[in-house]
Amino acid sequence: MPPAGSDPSDVNEENKPSKNVIAHISQFADDNLTFVRITKFGSAADIPARFIERNISIRGRLRNITEKGLEVEHIPIYVPLLSRLVTKRQPMTLLDVRLAGVELTAEGQDWIGQQLKPAETVWLRLIARQSETLHCLVSVNRGSLFNTCVNEELLRLGLARTSPFVGLDSHSRIYWRLYKRFLRAESRAEKKGKGLWKEES
Repeated sequence: MPPAGSDPSDVNEENKPSKNVIAHISQFADDNLTFVRITKFGSAADIPARFIERNISIRGRLRNITEKGLEVEHIPIYVPLLSRLVTKRQPMTLLDVRLAGVELTAEGQDWIGQQLKPAETVWLRLIARQSETLHCLVSVNRGSLFNTCVNEELLRLGLARTSPFVGLDSHSRIYWRLYKRFLRAESRAEKKGKGLWKEES
């Protein structure tokens, strides 16, 4: 059964090539975000603008840790039959992810490598897009890091510094909410002399 608000013919054209189906999906992506959630995003450009504007969270699988952030494979929501029609053996492509609002240190990079397992599932709350890079709040749901924001945890441990939120309006509510939250975490680390603050004290 097709999602509410969509034309049944959009998902019942079995004779059309897969590429035509994907092209048609792109045309009404902004009007049907629920349907688009089942498509696999291979690059930042694939993600609809409204996903960014609404700071929607998407799920992914950690593949690599880089000097500046993470490389993540997007995991779309699975819908039997419909998901197979849309994906059709797409090659694995990785999203270039930066931790929004933080400047990662080498120690922070090592910490991520110790805490996050290869191929572990992470949640990316979309904050901004800059060319082919996504700036996100990265969260995990595992053990001692249950539902923990990695960005904030790095600041709390003194393994990163706060930095401007790329792509966010500095007068917006979400900007100030995140700014105050991150600054508070950084201040606690500084007062306790943790991480980089211990070295500078």
